[in-house]
Amino acid sequence: MAFHRWRLHLYVAFLVTAPGLFAQDTLQQIMGRVNEFTLDNGLKFIVLERHQAPVVSVYTLVDAGSAQESKGITGLAHMFEHMAFKGTTTIGTTNYAEEKNSLDRVDQAFLALQKERSKSGGGNAAELDRLKKDLDAAEAGAAKFVVPNEFAQMVSRAGGRGLNASTGMDKTDYYYSLPSNAIELWFHTESDRFLNPVLREFYKEAGVVREERRMRIESAPIGRLLDEFLGVAYRAHPYGEPGVGHMSDLENLTRKDAQAFFDKYYTASNMTIGIVGDVDTNQIKQLAQLYFGRLPKREKAEPIRTVEPKQGSERRVTLRAQSLPIAVMGYHKPAITDKDNAVYEAINSLLSSGRSSRLWDSLVTKKQITVEAGGFTGFPGQKYPGVFVFYGVTAPGKTNAEVEKEMLAEIDRLKTELVTAEELDGVRNRARASLLSLMSSNPSMAGQMAQWQALTGDWRNLFRHLDQISKVTADDIQRVAKATFIDSNRTVALLEPQQRPPAR
Repeated sequence: MAFHRWRLHLYVAFLVTAPGLFAQDTLQQIMGRVNEFTLDNGLKFIVLERHQAPVVSVYTLVDAGSAQESKGITGLAHMFEHMAFKGTTTIGTTNYAEEKNSLDRVDQAFLALQKERSKSGGGNAAELDRLKKDLDAAEAGAAKFVVPNEFAQMVSRAGGRGLNASTGMDKTDYYYSLPSNAIELWFHTESDRFLNPVLREFYKEAGVVREERRMRIESAPIGRLLDEFLGVAYRAHPYGEPGVGHMSDLENLTRKDAQAFFDKYYTASNMTIGIVGDVDTNQIKQLAQLYFGRLPKREKAEPIRTVEPKQGSERRVTLRAQSLPIAVMGYHKPAITDKDNAVYEAINSLLSSGRSSRLWDSLVTKKQITVEAGGFTGFPGQKYPGVFVFYGVTAPGKTNAEVEKEMLAEIDRLKTELVTAEELDGVRNRARASLLSLMSSNPSMAGQMAQWQALTGDWRNLFRHLDQISKVTADDIQRVAKATFIDSNRTVALLEPQQRPPAR
């Protein structure tokens, strides 16, 4: 036991100190050590061997996020983040055969409650109360078979750290790091989660997600502002829907809905796995075939058909809340695969990267009309055309109108003045520093290679991107700025302080 505790402490220490070791690798060295292979069922693996420390980071990307939802099931992609570690038919249960029957009774109780709630006037209060008690009783019956957190405990006992999942518009991902000698445990448990998932405690977790929506959007002025902004910026594409889902949908999601979403998108051909660390690629191939080769072969789901129509005029929305004033401004831009993507990234670096950026220097440092200013490109996703967003948190005594005016002035400078050679050098240096920092981390490398593979079709574009940015010219920036930052392509969202009602 003492030896195992010592090994675990050493492993944790490596997680902290290893980044400095990996920073010595060059782009060419790293690309040369990357291996890729695809199973017969379509599941893609990207493996980077790094033997500086006895650890490995694993990252599973499902090529489906909130954008793949439809009306009525918004928030469902995010639900799988909550379902991720509930277990399988053999993990997280004391008796799955009996549990399955109990889960069916939970579904029946929920559907009965849902049917009564859908009646005119919201249903009969007494009947609703009875049906709610029936649902509570059914859930209590199913809970008797649940082994709480068994999946997480298995990972922890093996020395795993950073077990987590996240949901975006374009993806859902699952990841952690563990000692390299425990890699087969990951293959066994991870493949089992996709082969034999059990959506246990589903309605309980739906309640957790509803509370999350209340905290992130309904009770958070900035969250509400961005929600309103996207709803106005998009008229057709699902990027305009809230990633956390609409409350009415979250109240009515069923396990049947979730299973249908899983069957459609959680297929081997719709997944990419990144593995970085102290592993042997030949062993990884063998384990991949042994465990993930069990997943059935199915066709990859079709991409989204809806194309956002070209915006024909400026759109504006104002939200009033008890908050500091905030101004948000956005312009539609192409997807990450567009030939000018590097130009957009260069513009973002120039205007928004740190305290030396143009927006911060002008609005915060010199004119002092905001306490914070910046921006980001590719919001809320990158697979499909997104929005280039700029924002300013208005300083006390200043107004959103002043911020909007000065923000526009900085954006318009890109159209009327060529950026300097010194500024372009800064863009290139920051891009290189960012990539080198990313390469120093096993988890980051595993995630980024899988994401670039899913978004662009080739993980190598992660590295090619640096060369593309180095070729961006001042004329490129002016050309793209003139085409993108125009009045008819702009959406503005303002958060204005709401006066508190006078005390009685």
